[in-house]
Amino acid sequence: MMDWSFYSAVMAATAIKFIAGPITGFSLGLSWMETILFTWLGMMITVSFMISLGQWLVKYIATWRNQKPLVFSKRARLAVKIWTKFGIKGIAACTPLFLTPIGGSLLALSFKVPLPRILFFMAISALLWAGIYTALIYQLDFIRDYFMDK
Repeated sequence: MMDWSFYSAVMAATAIKFIAGPITGFSLGLSWMETILFTWLGMMITVSFMISLGQWLVKYIATWRNQKPLVFSKRARLAVKIWTKFGIKGIAACTPLFLTPIGGSLLALSFKVPLPRILFFMAISALLWAGIYTALIYQLDFIRDYFMDK
């Protein structure tokens, strides 16, 4: 059992960029299971927080915006393409890969996906990608062993 500051570091790193969670867990010497659990937990806390405050945040940003956002921006076209092909499942699957937990949550909210569906698919995606990233990163044990022996 590690210190809670290590777990908090993994969760905070995950909130900023998903892959940073497994990298942080690896660098802190956490076990595979601890890294997967706290990476998943970090994303789910972030998603829960963002969908709770997301509706208010969207309205608040709109009041500060000087001009109307571009409807056909490159980012908007990509989001619509993912949405039309895959729906919430696609957004959830892309969140750990390309989006941040914050961005994926707000994108799902912008398409007016019901909150329980957002949480459900984000939880599945986060668990799947936490396992994949952790497995890939923990294969780099030889690097950690090299630096720990110095």
